[in-house]
Amino acid sequence: MAEHLIVVDDDARLRGRLAKYLQREGYRVSEADGGVELRRIMAEGPADLVILDLMMPGEDGLSLTRFLRETSNAGIIIATGKGETVDRIVGLELGADDYIAKPFELRELLARVKSVLRRLNAPEATAESSSAEVRFAGWRLDLERRELTGPDGAAVHLTTAEFNLLAAFIESPNRPLDRDRLLDAAGGRGWQPYDRSIDLHISHLRRKLGDDPKSPTLIKTVRGAGYMLATSVEH
Repeated sequence: MAEHLIVVDDDARLRGRLAKYLQREGYRVSEADGGVELRRIMAEGPADLVILDLMMPGEDGLSLTRFLRETSNAGIIIATGKGETVDRIVGLELGADDYIAKPFELRELLARVKSVLRRLNAPEATAESSSAEVRFAGWRLDLERRELTGPDGAAVHLTTAEFNLLAAFIESPNRPLDRDRLLDAAGGRGWQPYDRSIDLHISHLRRKLGDDPKSPTLIKTVRGAGYMLATSVEH
């Protein structure tokens, strides 16, 4: 069955253009002009990925990003204006998987859609070759189900990028991973060279792991080398 995408934008002309293009590429596409319509579509059935404009009248894209993260596992690509750096960063912190700056080429959007969907589906392809569950510092990570469970037994939601980063750390505990390796893991090769996205994802992951961002002990910053998971891992 074709993967289900939702295009959310108050610009009807642009929304229709994106929908038609993605339909020609083999996806099932729904259109929403804002939060009310997005919620109606989501209530009718799950989506695999949502392409979400940030600047909309009424409920904006940041609020809808939070809603999507709290209620679904759909991938999220936020579309931002060229100068909306702060909103883009906040969107990534709220759990968006990727962003694309307007105006953009349709082929670039398609590449990002494929990349996010590929990352969302990747664990199923690798589950047979790795342990299904690993333990570290009292935490449990199910690599097949993409589920993180805290020492208190509570489930903690991870975005696609956060899961992939944590999985990369799990593969190489107590070894520094440089930004190139982490960019590959997070699937962010399309981001700008000096983009802060990796640092933001690491910061967000630290908070979810209860790691003090001012003095982290679990995911440490290694000056000049990158970041390191400073604990042992049990498979």
